[in-house]
Amino acid sequence: MAIVILFVTVVLVSGSGCRLMDPPVNAARLDHSSLVIVLDGLRPDYVTPELMPNLHALGEQGVVCKNHHSIFPTVTRVNAASIATGCYPTRHGLMGNSVYFPEISADTKFNTGNAAHLQRIEAATGGHLLTAPSLGEVLEKGGRKLLAVSSGSSGSAYLLNHKIKGGGIIHSELVLPSSLQPRVKEILGPVPPDASPNTLRNRRAVDAYLRIGLDDVQPNVTLMWLSDPDHTQHEHGVGAPLTLEAIRQVDAEIGRIVAALATRGLQDKVNIFVTSDHGFSTHDGKLGLETLLKQEVESKDVFIVEGAIYVKNHDAEKIRRIVERLQVTDWVGAIFTRPAKHDQPDGVVTGTLSFDLAHWTHPRAADILVSANWTAAANQHGYKGTSTQQDDEPAGHGTSSPYDVHNTLIAVGPDIKSGVVSDVSSGNADFAPTLCYLNGIKPPNSMNGRVLKELLRDGPSPRSVDVQQFVHRTQVRTGRGDYQLELSHSIVNGTDYLNYTRVTRDSR
Repeated sequence: MAIVILFVTVVLVSGSGCRLMDPPVNAARLDHSSLVIVLDGLRPDYVTPELMPNLHALGEQGVVCKNHHSIFPTVTRVNAASIATGCYPTRHGLMGNSVYFPEISADTKFNTGNAAHLQRIEAATGGHLLTAPSLGEVLEKGGRKLLAVSSGSSGSAYLLNHKIKGGGIIHSELVLPSSLQPRVKEILGPVPPDASPNTLRNRRAVDAYLRIGLDDVQPNVTLMWLSDPDHTQHEHGVGAPLTLEAIRQVDAEIGRIVAALATRGLQDKVNIFVTSDHGFSTHDGKLGLETLLKQEVESKDVFIVEGAIYVKNHDAEKIRRIVERLQVTDWVGAIFTRPAKHDQPDGVVTGTLSFDLAHWTHPRAADILVSANWTAAANQHGYKGTSTQQDDEPAGHGTSSPYDVHNTLIAVGPDIKSGVVSDVSSGNADFAPTLCYLNGIKPPNSMNGRVLKELLRDGPSPRSVDVQQFVHRTQVRTGRGDYQLELSHSIVNGTDYLNYTRVTRDSR
């Protein structure tokens, strides 16, 4: 196969080059608490006055972040781990929604949505489910307390506070520490059935914060995870009538939280961050990696876990052949491999980009990481963004498409600016360092994220913050034409954000 490789880096710089410095600890700020509300799968274009009046109103009162980022792979548990640690997978080591630990089991895909699977990994790795300290641990060392409440999967709830620090975890299937269980049963009662929309379980999670968190635990930081619109959207699609109803109902829960805080006289005591773990795209895929690559389902030389491909003994020739097959397959988008050289954007296989650019370099990483391709086409409800993922569900996420990467962030509260729109890049790894800062704790060096000072009253204007934009391109000529891969990312104060990838193929 004839090969032509092209690499281009484009740099665009905006802003004044302001360097953000740490001011002295604000004593009044330490009397404030913070609530992070994750609305699973909430696209930014859902936040309108008609569909989400309560959240939209919070945005007008506080700060709307227009360039917020999910962590790639744009799946729930990767982002739960990033929110909980302030790290990318390259440091926290949770590589996907399903993960592979051959040292534990050579033929098992562990489902990170199941807390029991995560606890098995935690035990087998000597307490290293995550390879970075969690926010709960950091806060506890600083004399502060974290509580996690969730209506999502038991796995995503567990990842928010897996060391069970501070106030613990309240979830429909998982209440830790066990000493909290009688109080949860007394106050919240029986667990309602799972449903789409998941209204009753979402309401129960909110009640856990209002009736147990505020009244009993009194955490300095609460991480709240509500399962909609993701829960309903997977089944019914982006912008579908029932999806929109699920969004209205979680917006009503936000209204209920705001009203309850006001009733308690806490409206000027709580900083609220409303975000999502990822965006969402309409599926139009027909085939998957298993069908494409494995001649026999039971073959052991290649192990596929979502978009991660593990090759037995890291066989370089087999890895190269698999990549070449992927590059000529139309529904395959970006392809990443291990770095060819340290601090270089190229992957070890020609025409791929490095895991480093995807923040995915880790001893637990596979040999190849693949994203499905995507388009900006609109679906039948008028919502843009399709992906070629194979799935029985009409919609999903997980790719490096801008429609999966671009997610929601609105912040409001006593320490947050008022009536501001920020175009500065931000991401889900930024919550942990920002929450440390608000609690008078210096973020540990383990965190990839940064303090979102441009959101804070004593921070700089977003317009003054330096944002660097980079584009990396690589190209390879295959037997069917050229495979061209482009990756856009931005850097703010040393923190890197993957914006999107784009793949084009020219037939010859």
